[in-house]
Amino acid sequence: MKKVAGIDYYVRDLERIRRHYLRGMGFAEVARSSPWLERESGQRSLAFRAGEAIITCSSPLDEHSPAARYLSRHPDGVGAVTFEVEDVGSTFTRLEHNGATPTDEIEWTRNERGSHAQFAITTPAGETLFRFVERRGHAPISPGMESYDIARGAHEELGFTEIDHVTLNLRTMKPTLLWLEHVLELEPFWDVEFHTRRSGDRASGSGLRSQVMWDRASGIKLACNEPLRPGFEKSQIHLFCEDNRGEGVQHVALGARNIVDIVRALRARGVDLMPAPPRYYRGLTEHLQNLGVDRIDEDPAALEALGILVDGSANDSYLLQIFLREGAAAFGDAQGGCFFFEIIERKGDTGFGAGNFRALFDSVEGQQLARMA
Repeated sequence: MKKVAGIDYYVRDLERIRRHYLRGMGFAEVARSSPWLERESGQRSLAFRAGEAIITCSSPLDEHSPAARYLSRHPDGVGAVTFEVEDVGSTFTRLEHNGATPTDEIEWTRNERGSHAQFAITTPAGETLFRFVERRGHAPISPGMESYDIARGAHEELGFTEIDHVTLNLRTMKPTLLWLEHVLELEPFWDVEFHTRRSGDRASGSGLRSQVMWDRASGIKLACNEPLRPGFEKSQIHLFCEDNRGEGVQHVALGARNIVDIVRALRARGVDLMPAPPRYYRGLTEHLQNLGVDRIDEDPAALEALGILVDGSANDSYLLQIFLREGAAAFGDAQGGCFFFEIIERKGDTGFGAGNFRALFDSVEGQQLARMA
């Protein structure tokens, strides 16, 4: 595998998500479904580019389409994750040998500009498929999608680079970890577990266990989360699975060239981002020093004003993160779904920021308690 190339996102309101991506997040609209594809698939699709990442959004035109079938069981959400590969034929053979379940044979599309080949496999993550794509020349994003004539520099993007990682929420993650290891041949990379609150020796609040798997050659990272007892049913991971009506992709992290500039632009455009938890910045300097991070390039006051989280590792490297609100909160519509984007800028740190992980959960729990009050 070369990289995570994009996702397929099923939505009820295609125009709403289009406005959000174009006006809010500064994505470039790069392709649309052809009339032929709409007749064949029963759905209308638009593709958006954020750096090297392609987000394909589809909404139903008839009840038999993949989008309609997905949305009959779930709120808006991710139906497939796409991986770009060097050789789709050898990838198919190897995955099938490892026990993968392809949904069909390899689909080939060729024209005078290039070739496109793809296949998909089922996964233990609910109804989320993994798709594997080989592109040669100037092939379309996917068969039947009509690309716009947009030069890469013609659209002023905000500074996203690529998909850094994908996170799956699961009621139990061990079967998925074994599947990722033995079928996709990924290796353990990073793990953490915690509860958001403790009373003496007793854990409380929202608990989770997280394990990141990776492909050492490409750097592809897939994170898996599961609820942690006590308070299993109150865990945000369990609540995601309840609201999503099954396991699935919780979020996709977009890499950033300059997260400070991006967050300023997003806030100016009215995009809703998760706030940092109270008191987060009060002990930040001491926290980073304990990790071996003696200095950062950014002004801490600017990070606090923008709500950007910072964490690091013992080798004097760090990362910066912020999280957008999930679709349901951003759109004020429960059918908007549980999926959200993370934005991450890595300054030498390849990990996931355990402190930031906890800060996100503290923030989400604070929002949940405020809604219940």
